[in-house]
Amino acid sequence: MRIAELIAEIEKNMEKAIEATKREFSELRSGRANPKMVEGIRVNYYGAPTLLKELATIGVPEARMLVISPYDPSSLGEVEKAILQSDLGITPINDGKIIRLVVPPLSEERRDELIKMVKKIAEEGKVSIRTIRRGGREDIKNLEKKKEISEDDKYSAEEQLQKLTDQYIKKIDTILEEKEKELKEF
Repeated sequence: MRIAELIAEIEKNMEKAIEATKREFSELRSGRANPKMVEGIRVNYYGAPTLLKELATIGVPEARMLVISPYDPSSLGEVEKAILQSDLGITPINDGKIIRLVVPPLSEERRDELIKMVKKIAEEGKVSIRTIRRGGREDIKNLEKKKEISEDDKYSAEEQLQKLTDQYIKKIDTILEEKEKELKEF
């Protein structure tokens, strides 16, 4: 394996770590309605756990409201039940055709809790990136041991790896700042 291929593979893995962190951030309720808050809820649809996003359209008519329109109106009760059982903390309003979710504003206490959670998620993302770096370093050392690369190439590759790590850690810091700002906004 050549160094360029190895670095490209490492970068791809770091990008996946960033995406996982963003996905976890998007699942946190920030006081603003966001379809991603409910997309992952599993609904018992004819005995099979099915994602809500596969059973209904999810719209945002206002900043603090979600509207869920099931494709199959007979599943409305199950959708409502799944939302109530989720850890969303929002009571659905079922009018027989659609379900409305009114997202309440965040209390100061809840906002502080969410900011702590966001920081923890960001730290987990950074740990993932550092773990990927550690694995990359091992791969580079193994290439040198096998005499596939020179010592100079090893140092050069490790330097590239560190720059990549710093770049991705900075990306996590940036998305953390954006999420904290969003949480403080509402």
